[in-house]
Amino acid sequence: MPYTADISRATPTCFLFVIDQSGSMDEKMDSGKSKAEFVADVLNKTLYQLIIRSTRADGVRNYFDVGVLAYGGSGVQPGFQGGLRGQVVYPLSTIEANVLRIEERQKRVSDGAGGLVDQTVKFPIWFEPVNSGGTPMCEAMRKAAEVLVDWCDAHSSSYPPTIIHVTDGASTDGDPSQIVESLKLLSTQDGNCLLFNLHIATSEGSAVIFPSTEGGLPDEHSRMLFRMSSSFPPHLIAAAKAKGHNVSNEAKFFGYKANIEEIVDFFEIGTQAANMR
Repeated sequence: MPYTADISRATPTCFLFVIDQSGSMDEKMDSGKSKAEFVADVLNKTLYQLIIRSTRADGVRNYFDVGVLAYGGSGVQPGFQGGLRGQVVYPLSTIEANVLRIEERQKRVSDGAGGLVDQTVKFPIWFEPVNSGGTPMCEAMRKAAEVLVDWCDAHSSSYPPTIIHVTDGASTDGDPSQIVESLKLLSTQDGNCLLFNLHIATSEGSAVIFPSTEGGLPDEHSRMLFRMSSSFPPHLIAAAKAKGHNVSNEAKFFGYKANIEEIVDFFEIGTQAANMR
């Protein structure tokens, strides 16, 4: 049965984030932050959580290789900056050692007496929000395939890579569907690559999270992203249900017009490691 390989330092898995940084990502969300700013916050939080989950007494263990591709007005390029500039995928311990900066953020927590108080927390930054130009999605998917061909060849017995793609608009360099089908055929001995799509939208209408059909989606672009998405891996269904999502065995790992909490859930569920040891 696929997607059952142990995730260990000898057989890590790979998470590749493909992030739309086109001009339309400057639109404001209900929080007051732009789409680009919010996605960057969620990605940085996800990286930090992966580091925490992988930290033992001897330091950060490399259960995961993690990469970021960003695409927009400057084409497709590695998403990390600073000491990680120039390469797409790194072992998690290398990412932990090359934080860009640490910001202080305010977080609302319980005061123990039924109220809430603001608490200052440290928030590490690896990925910066950017928004400019068009949406070269085809080029981004081709680059993702190039990166993951090499990774799969070098990790043939590992749990296969997961691609988490976040976009808010239609591709400006053609239809990526055929490229994506080839991307999803890349595999290790444990199964094919998994592609999860999150469509960030600020238009009117209801959110559609982890649907089984494209019937409730409002336009051809969202329906195309649904069709491009991998079916929901069985071992992640329990994780999704634990967060209150109604997920069927026929569901696809796709989200449309998610709210803030649902976007966070999308990343957290997508990066669950079923057999980490």
